[in-house]
Amino acid sequence: MAVRQQYGKPPDRLDQHVVDTETADVRASGQPPRDFPPYVGSRLRHPRRPPFPVRDPEAVELRGPVFGATDVGPLDHDLTAHHRGEPLGERITVSGRIVDRGGRPVAGQLAEIWQANAAGRYAHQLDRHRAPLDPHFTGFGRCLTDADGRYSFTTIKPGAYPWQNHENAWRPAHIHFSLFGTAFTQRLITQMYFPGDPLLTYDPIFLAVPDEAARSRLVAAYDPRLSVPDWSLGYRWDIVLDGPSATTFEEGER
Repeated sequence: MAVRQQYGKPPDRLDQHVVDTETADVRASGQPPRDFPPYVGSRLRHPRRPPFPVRDPEAVELRGPVFGATDVGPLDHDLTAHHRGEPLGERITVSGRIVDRGGRPVAGQLAEIWQANAAGRYAHQLDRHRAPLDPHFTGFGRCLTDADGRYSFTTIKPGAYPWQNHENAWRPAHIHFSLFGTAFTQRLITQMYFPGDPLLTYDPIFLAVPDEAARSRLVAAYDPRLSVPDWSLGYRWDIVLDGPSATTFEEGER
């Protein structure tokens, strides 16, 4: 979830023209810095001190969360099946493959997603957007990839929301993805967007990706073969972990 500022106009609120200009300037210079001026919240979202060496790298893993196949339940991939009632909104199926640079499947990968509800609000205490919460949708799911590297989630298409980054700023509909690799310290985070969203051309987070082809790889494709009759619309979104066609992750190029 993007960091939202308190309601009310902040003293350094930018307008869309300034955001577009600064985003274009940074994109032309290459990979954006961690302190990315058009994304006001980035000031609070990156380390300010230099990294330091760890004496025992393996000890870091001993202190982190432990995940395994037994921790993932059979319905964890279905975000619409965890409450007594049906969630509101457009039910969708999002599926794809996670592969390496050579197209080889990454099997047994723990994939997690989180998102806003159909009204554009997260089930989180810090989200103060004046949109309704859905008592039948909390917006979190996870699954393990199969032998072909394939994942699949059933969820609700998220709504756009105002995020107070600049004047009249709205984030396009998106789903956050988290991949854990073989260890917690290998975690990668990215966002999936939807085709035809008019807000993409105004979003400094999406537009911060310098390469147009890389931006297009963040947008899912409608795929009727993944649609479930009388139940959900299907979207295909493949993730490439590294190489020249890699999916863009929030930590930078991989």
